Amino acid sequence: MTYSGEVKVGGPADVHELKDLMITKIAVGPMDNNAYLLRCRATDEQLLIDAANDAHTLLGMIGDDGIASVVTTHRHADHWQALAEVVAATRARTYAGRNDAEGIPVPTDVLVGDGDTVRVGQVELTARHLVGHTPGSIALVYDDPHGHPHVFTGDCLFPGGVGNTHKNPKAFASLIHDVETKIFGALPDETWVYPGHGNDTTLGAERPHLPEWHARGW
Repeated sequence: MTYSGEVKVGGPADVHELKDLMITKIAVGPMDNNAYLLRCRATDEQLLIDAANDAHTLLGMIGDDGIASVVTTHRHADHWQALAEVVAATRARTYAGRNDAEGIPVPTDVLVGDGDTVRVGQVELTARHLVGHTPGSIALVYDDPHGHPHVFTGDCLFPGGVGNTHKNPKAFASLIHDVETKIFGALPDETWVYPGHGNDTTLGAERPHLPEWHARGW
């Protein structure tokens, strides 16, 4: 089956099969949050990005192999509603951005800064600190040695724009700057984008619209 990235709450997960990594996407909760399960093909170790909601569904997706770690992309409550239950069931290490961890009610084992490496088995993900949606939001970049990069952006980048900065010009200026320099400026158009809500996109699809985003201020 070809991966589309189109998932709905209550519906099946979608699986993006790469040579070294399997990425399973599922939608959960009343705010239609995306959660992503990453599995290293060489070791079968698993990592979950955003235990957003519906622990039963997430634990079913994780399966008997469990997870070694769970990354929370940012402090907003819709992204960690199931975190306590998932961690209790799996004993996973918890990761979060250094400047957002205090806003997450489950203790963070590993504080993540810009450029830090997060591993799942033999696969390395690079964290990018993006300021504006929250003070400590992080994106995770997988630079696939066999293809194009993949980036998990939380609520910092979506099809059609950057994340909500609540009409705060300073927050928007910060977020658009970080997204432009650390994501668009560092990665090619083929980069696949996995956002915290809704459908996936690519940097190539979004790049032509950056001037529009600047002009509208959100």
